[in-house]
Amino acid sequence: MYRTLRNAALAIAMTCTGVASAENLVDFESFSLGAEGYFNGPTANAVAEERQYWWGTQTEQVGTFDVQGVDFSNSSAPFSWGGFAVSNHTDNFTPSFANQYSAFPGGGAGGSSQYAVAFGYRDTQTTAFIGEDMLLDPTDVSQLQLLPSIYLPEGAIATSIEVANTTYAALTMQDGDAFTEAFGGLSGSDLDYLTLSIFGVNASNQVLAESIEFNLADYRFANDEDDYILDTWAQIDLTSLAGARSLHFNLASSDIGDGGMNTPSYFAIDNLAITAIPEPSSFVLLSGVGLIGCTLRRRRGTQRSNLSA
Repeated sequence: MYRTLRNAALAIAMTCTGVASAENLVDFESFSLGAEGYFNGPTANAVAEERQYWWGTQTEQVGTFDVQGVDFSNSSAPFSWGGFAVSNHTDNFTPSFANQYSAFPGGGAGGSSQYAVAFGYRDTQTTAFIGEDMLLDPTDVSQLQLLPSIYLPEGAIATSIEVANTTYAALTMQDGDAFTEAFGGLSGSDLDYLTLSIFGVNASNQVLAESIEFNLADYRFANDEDDYILDTWAQIDLTSLAGARSLHFNLASSDIGDGGMNTPSYFAIDNLAITAIPEPSSFVLLSGVGLIGCTLRRRRGTQRSNLSA
């Protein structure tokens, strides 16, 4: 009830009076990168955590890093990392694990220099090595928190985000590699896909009923000419997750082997738009201002109509 009233008040104020909410665009441009052009952890607040995978367990340094007041999850181990990294790499032609920090469009959204790369997923289908107990339960907050995750400031909602494939993932889907064939298969008609799912968790630590799915690649069209691998930045509307204090991202692919997903489990993000929502003491006043603004506009409209009559 509170969230509905608050959002309604904000909508009235913005629609009727043009009162702008406090919007922040998280674009990663201010994040300091070293000579290698990327940061993949460990974070300053990282703590040691034992994490389990189908092949065994490993100790990882788990924490978050801050970009413009928003926290991004990160895990770091001696030979791997997970969650989010920040990068300025521009290589969109080298099909290699060594090129895991490049966005396929060749840079950040809108031609910017920096962006974030996400790595990690939880399986959604059983395999020879992955049982039911290892599959993602999207209603389990503790599982969602193991995925690449974004934690918003208190009193803010995420309204949109731009996403892209990484070069490593895109070229693997396009051309195949030593572990998998290209999307579409030899015939070009295999029904392949790479889907990004976004889940929200609210301030009460409950998973939102709504989630978002976005296809980073889709070869399931009746006409093969419509098949695609996303090669640009695309904006996703996040307003259906307005109640979320945190966002959690998972990948699912049609290309699965015994050890799980064969498609490299990477994607890139940029330009996360967040909006501050007035607190209870202010949104009631804001709604009143909005109603007054609506009334004034209606009266001015009536006066203009009378003068023109």
